[in-house]
Amino acid sequence: CRCGLLKGSGKGFCGGIDVTDQNFFAELSPSENNDDKSSQDAARKSLAFRSQILQMQDAFTALEECPVPVVVAIHGACVGAGVDLACCADIRVCSKNAVFGVREVRLGLAADVGTLQRFPKIVGFSSRVKELCFTGDDFDAEDACKIGFVSRVSETEEDLQKNADEICNKITQHSPVAVSVTKISLNYSRDHSVDEGLKHIALQNSSALMSEDVMKSFMMSSGAADIAFDAMRAHSRL
Repeated sequence: CRCGLLKGSGKGFCGGIDVTDQNFFAELSPSENNDDKSSQDAARKSLAFRSQILQMQDAFTALEECPVPVVVAIHGACVGAGVDLACCADIRVCSKNAVFGVREVRLGLAADVGTLQRFPKIVGFSSRVKELCFTGDDFDAEDACKIGFVSRVSETEEDLQKNADEICNKITQHSPVAVSVTKISLNYSRDHSVDEGLKHIALQNSSALMSEDVMKSFMMSSGAADIAFDAMRAHSRL
């Protein structure tokens, strides 16, 4: 796999948390078992619920840590957890009918699986970002493109698919080693200083530049048409 494409198959990309899911809110509701003192203690309930939040965070972070670039094609509603999910992708494109919203405040909670941490780093800690997070107001595709949350807006959903495929195809034409190291460096540099990022990429490229892909890329830029990059090895698992 050289690149991932994520999209919604229904009327929208993602409608967010299912507020009718009783299992999700079970830990937040008062226990009917009054004999269980541990279920009534606020500190104990808090510590027990924390692991559920961490598990949900890990599910979203897994997308961000995918070793290949991930493109998301967004149509229709992309609210709540949908924004969390989109923030974890590398490239975001949407159709004109896309509607975004950090709606968690409407449900009485702060977004806790990534939006408040990733969204400002994508578009900047601007007044507009804080307004959207504090009010829970929706914003449209034009506004999303204006603040830099998406890089392209397509007129129709059909055009959205074509644009997303075009981006993926362009990525897959390049050395998978170069693309992978580029993603690693971009994500690392986002959370570290410039100096730390420079030292990090120096370490990464001290091995990546030994790849035969470098010579193949030079040959491609010189007009060679029959160049093919070898597939990446499968990532090892315990």
